Amino acid sequence: MTILAKKEMSEEDIKLQFITPAILDKWDKNRITMETKITDGKICLNGNFVHRDKKSAKYADYVLYWNSGFPIAIVEAKDNNHGVSFGLQQAITYAKMMDVPFAYSSNGDAFYEHDLLTGKEREIPLSDFPTPDELIERYTSNANKGNGLSADELTVIDQPYYSSQNTYEPRYYQRVAVNRTVDAVARGENRLLLVMATGTGKTYTAFQIVYRLLKSGMKRKILYLADRNILVDQSIQQDFSPLKSVIHKINVAKDDRLTITSYQVYFSLYQQLIGDDDQEHYADLFDKDFFDLIIIDECHRGSAKEDSKWRRILEYFSSATQIGMTATPKETTYISNIDYFGEPIYTYSLKNGIEDGFLAPFKVISITTDISDGWRPLKGQRDFYGNEIEDRIYNNTDYDYNIIIADRINQVAREITNYLISTDRMQKTIVFCATEDAAERMRVALTNLNSDMCAKNPDYVVRITGSDDYGKSKLKYFISVKEKYPVIATTSKLLSTGADCKMTKLIVLDENIGSMTEFKQIIGRGTRLREEYGKTHFVVMDFRGVTRLFYDEGWDGPVEIDQNYHSPEPKIGTDGPVDPPLPSPEPQPKPYVDVDGCTVRIINKVVSVYDADGKLLRHENIIDYTKTNILGEFANLEHFIRSWNSEEKKRTISELFKEHGIDIQALKESQGMCDIDDFDFIIHIAFDKKPLTRKERANDVKKRDFISKYNGLAKEVLEALLDMYSNEGIYQIEDTQVLKLDPFIRMGKPAAIVKLFGGKEGYKKAVKELEEEIYKVV
Repeated sequence: MTILAKKEMSEEDIKLQFITPAILDKWDKNRITMETKITDGKICLNGNFVHRDKKSAKYADYVLYWNSGFPIAIVEAKDNNHGVSFGLQQAITYAKMMDVPFAYSSNGDAFYEHDLLTGKEREIPLSDFPTPDELIERYTSNANKGNGLSADELTVIDQPYYSSQNTYEPRYYQRVAVNRTVDAVARGENRLLLVMATGTGKTYTAFQIVYRLLKSGMKRKILYLADRNILVDQSIQQDFSPLKSVIHKINVAKDDRLTITSYQVYFSLYQQLIGDDDQEHYADLFDKDFFDLIIIDECHRGSAKEDSKWRRILEYFSSATQIGMTATPKETTYISNIDYFGEPIYTYSLKNGIEDGFLAPFKVISITTDISDGWRPLKGQRDFYGNEIEDRIYNNTDYDYNIIIADRINQVAREITNYLISTDRMQKTIVFCATEDAAERMRVALTNLNSDMCAKNPDYVVRITGSDDYGKSKLKYFISVKEKYPVIATTSKLLSTGADCKMTKLIVLDENIGSMTEFKQIIGRGTRLREEYGKTHFVVMDFRGVTRLFYDEGWDGPVEIDQNYHSPEPKIGTDGPVDPPLPSPEPQPKPYVDVDGCTVRIINKVVSVYDADGKLLRHENIIDYTKTNILGEFANLEHFIRSWNSEEKKRTISELFKEHGIDIQALKESQGMCDIDDFDFIIHIAFDKKPLTRKERANDVKKRDFISKYNGLAKEVLEALLDMYSNEGIYQIEDTQVLKLDPFIRMGKPAAIVKLFGGKEGYKKAVKELEEEIYKVV
């Protein structure tokens, strides 16, 4: 047997022959994972093509563990043509991401170590790789700036994560968040802040923190606070379900002070503990020192405000460790949660989540009406009720707040409907409106424009607001991954935070938003990924200029976007004007201007392209983008035609465009040109040639009588291929597998059919000649 020289070995050979044996000599295989996935790889929106960039996914060659919950070392391998320390920077990068104290690189000659606790590096012979006990001893003695680990810290490190068939393994950032938090609690820190973007699993992280602290015996009575009933119920039913036997949802009207003490984990609304009567019900039920841990969900919503009811609860239970969890760490209108909890112990931002591929990327469609910047009533103009409209300039800050423009509502609803028609009419959509009344007017407008869908199910469009009991009863169905209806939810504030809207693909902004906190929360409604159900990204449609907040320094950035929006006219309903939302029969304080009083037009639509830090790169039209890429591949029309005709498989050219992020089929659909051949679509876009439909090209072939040179069954085969091209396109007829389908299967077996042309090569030659005839006229 010939063994390769070391320099000729691949990285995998080096791992197998040298690195793995050296590690296994000191470490039990149960404490090692190989090719450990750290991130999934970013989802990219290029043109109108969505794909996951597998190359950006991060994998560690080896992860070594203290125990199942605590990775302690990373090892990166390289082949022997690289130096021993060549992979160290990569190992350090992974180690920093995962909070791992020791990083190693090896090329099969030795190991090179970087100690992240001391900052020191050294080379180690293969035979001297550290044992688990050595690394644990070095970590425990150097942790906490050389002060070592306390008994409580060691106890909580030894406590594993909860795992079961129904519970997924924590992602790297969730593990870091949990480990840092339980370690800080073990060190005696009493005010902690965790910042995790919406959709990154804050509740799951909270559950693992609670589980480990309970099982370690470090905490015994835990209170979980939220301000929405749906947040409490979601948490109990989903992430916290493994602890259901020790959970109690507080009900101040029914709970008894003597019997309520028998549980371990308590859930409550802030509003229940301090009611509308401003009574401190928490003091009636619990002593000040009853709880030893409190978790405050979504703590950005006022918990740190000096006069907040939440603050009173926290101060009453001041002896408890208090952990604030939020997606948005800073407030601007009152004292920040950082002022109360301190700087975050760990931050995992929206930008991090999108870059790692755990959150959905998005594109932004900014739509401007001809009254966005200003509308002034005519002299003496009266509203629907006959009241004179105040003479001043109204703009986006006024509409639905100070004045109601019926046709503006219609145009917004029409744009939403057009977008759904051009993409997917069953995609979950949230329309954020100025007020609850505005949400009802939008519901009416969308219902009228989507009457065909509402005829199938009246819950196609539903208003879900705080005062709408019917709408609130539909919320659990709207946020469900599997329930189809409702599809469109019009809302004001109810869905801006908290509700776990996993399948939201379209977020419409038709309210004024000045708070970065609220803006991030709204964007967070779409960030959850559900690839198995087709949720890979989402769209933000902005009618109020709200997405200017992306340019604010407080925003941590959307990902790169490269896609346009095309809005075909609705193909539904009546050809006449849509009935406007009905005004209240009684005069209202706000002027109501009907369609006759103000007609509104859409005058501009822009799709924005950002980099990962939220900086605007360009505004780009997908047609221009496509043209640029076509001209980048083909210098002129003649070059393209030659390439197309010489390509044995025309699908190869379509695949070439996909590499540039252009899905020709999807683009044709968006332009209403599905009856056009890819060839014609390309020459139309790039070279301004009038496109022919497939049917027109097929008829031209018939007129030139090309097929008449064949006789009998061979002629019938080519006629059938031409008809198939006319109906389905060129890619179908260039595949010999088509001979196994109708109508060819009735003409004989594939072997018999190709024999009509003198064999397989003769058949392929006949098809090639047919293709050349199809594309003869340009």
